[in-house]
Amino acid sequence: MNRSQVKDPVLVRWILTGLALAALVLIVVLPLAAVFVQAFEKGWQAYRDAIVQPETVSAIELSLLAVGISVPLNLLFGLAAAWAITKFQFTGKNVLTTLIDIPFGVSPVISGLVYVLVFGAQGWFGVWLAAHDIQIIFAVPGIILATTFVTFPFVARELIALMESQGTEEEEAALVLGANAWQMFFRVTLPNIKWGLLYGAVLCTARALGEFGAVSVVSGHIRGQTNTLPLHVEILYNEYKYAGAFAVASLLSVLAVIALALKKFLEWKTSEERG
Repeated sequence: MNRSQVKDPVLVRWILTGLALAALVLIVVLPLAAVFVQAFEKGWQAYRDAIVQPETVSAIELSLLAVGISVPLNLLFGLAAAWAITKFQFTGKNVLTTLIDIPFGVSPVISGLVYVLVFGAQGWFGVWLAAHDIQIIFAVPGIILATTFVTFPFVARELIALMESQGTEEEEAALVLGANAWQMFFRVTLPNIKWGLLYGAVLCTARALGEFGAVSVVSGHIRGQTNTLPLHVEILYNEYKYAGAFAVASLLSVLAVIALALKKFLEWKTSEERG
């Protein structure tokens, strides 16, 4: 009998579906709903007041700044790395592929500690940086470095898989027809990977906005200066300002839902590209 013709009993399917839905509600839906219920518990005015607080506005601006710098950097690197890995053979190719995956295997807290070791006051370059009045740790540059590190693999990994599935036939045909490297890239390679590139950017953005561990280590938790949105939520919660903490958390939740919707759309477009 063809395996595709085998069907589970109706009761088994209903039980498994019910268990899956129950787990989804318990683990995802209820906590998400609780965030918004707590955020608006004291009314719209209290919610608005929590959002427009100068410290909250500063956290929003810093989070957007970190995203605005780290995501373009990772887009450029991911595109270059994916093009090199999938289109060329060179010494160290396997090493480069392995290095791209390092942030997946290293705890964000550890990566933050590494930056402190390298750029902190007692770090390898700490004396030189202090002598030139350059501050990286407990300042915005450290937050951007930490955010860039934890989001490092997302664009590259998505593009590598996509470009490997597409092969090199179209690029080779363009070269035969007389196209130079830049013409081949902008007229053949880039149009073929545009949805995958956007998909990687969405994943990178969502990860950057929600990063806590690495940023917590390098930020110093300076109010109004080095607190991103996740760090600001922690501070408000620890100070028993629950309405404010959940109000800020609701912003992150909304951004996460938007990122999820974009992710599903881009997954569909990317699957079309892969054929």
